[in-house]
Amino acid sequence: MKTGHGFGPVFDAGSRVLILGSFPSVKSREVGFYYGHPQNRFWRVLGRVLNDPVPDGTENRKAYLSRHGVALWDAVISCEIVGSADAAIRDPEPADLSLILSVSPIRAVFCNGALSYSLLQKNPSVPRDLPVFRLPSTSPANAAWSLDRLAVEWQIVERYARLR
Repeated sequence: MKTGHGFGPVFDAGSRVLILGSFPSVKSREVGFYYGHPQNRFWRVLGRVLNDPVPDGTENRKAYLSRHGVALWDAVISCEIVGSADAAIRDPEPADLSLILSVSPIRAVFCNGALSYSLLQKNPSVPRDLPVFRLPSTSPANAAWSLDRLAVEWQIVERYARLR
């Protein structure tokens, strides 16, 4: 049985970078927005690299992403999954990035973890000349990476988002 995505991409005509996760965790699906698990370090890392604390709440976070030129989605829009682990994803349906890319001047795509990157490599909706970066996962399952170490690696997002 397929598990629906539950929420779509966050982007606008000012989005300059696209961050792709793999598929929302159980907790994210419960709260209805990306990186809803309190132990996931995504929002803390993003706040550090953009040098601007991330607000609470879905609508405030959407406005924050827009203000910083960041689009957000997942590489998988539906799949079979039990739990939250990327390893549990079966029969993934890839996201069609063409809508975002037709509206937003995306300069680079940043994959939050190995699965997102792997799936994106096979995705026909990604132009070959668009830079794609694999970043270490902000998931609590990636405990080998400290918040400080993640922020150093993720700093490249700010560089691409800042370019006007």
